[in-house]
Amino acid sequence: MTETQTISTATYCYVHPDRETSLRCKRCERYICTSCAVGTPTGYMCRECVNQHKKIFDTALWYDYLTGFGTTFILSLIASGLLGFVASFIGFYMIFVSIAVAGGAGVYLSNIALRVTGKRRSRWLFIACAAGVAAGAVPIALFLFFTGGMLSIIMLGIYAVVATSTVYARLAGIQL
Repeated sequence: MTETQTISTATYCYVHPDRETSLRCKRCERYICTSCAVGTPTGYMCRECVNQHKKIFDTALWYDYLTGFGTTFILSLIASGLLGFVASFIGFYMIFVSIAVAGGAGVYLSNIALRVTGKRRSRWLFIACAAGVAAGAVPIALFLFFTGGMLSIIMLGIYAVVATSTVYARLAGIQL
């Protein structure tokens, strides 16, 4: 009878050569340790492959950031101006009106931003568009602050928070 010898070769993480592992990246087949592994729905990947995979989904062009910010800034400036004007007449009930208007304005602003940017995607594009919404409310809030419309500033704050979060969520594709 002959004895079969099992030769085991130890494998080590490509990032941490001192850590023995048997886990491999599903994309590049390199050995990775558990601290380097990123869990995906279909298996583990190394961080480099995950970053390369993320770049596929970033389709925004350089001018999309400017047009997205500019469009949402101008439209938010108009919407917050109208809201500030109406808030001076309605009074306390404007809280409920501002919540409703902000949600609708957020949906409208996100739809326009999608059209202007050609439905291209990037995390920083979504942030730029959301920043445009918030920045559009600032000039009106400053005007109301210096003219003494404190209740209107509260309403504008509600508008800024609700509309900004709505625009970011809709552009990023977050489903609630």
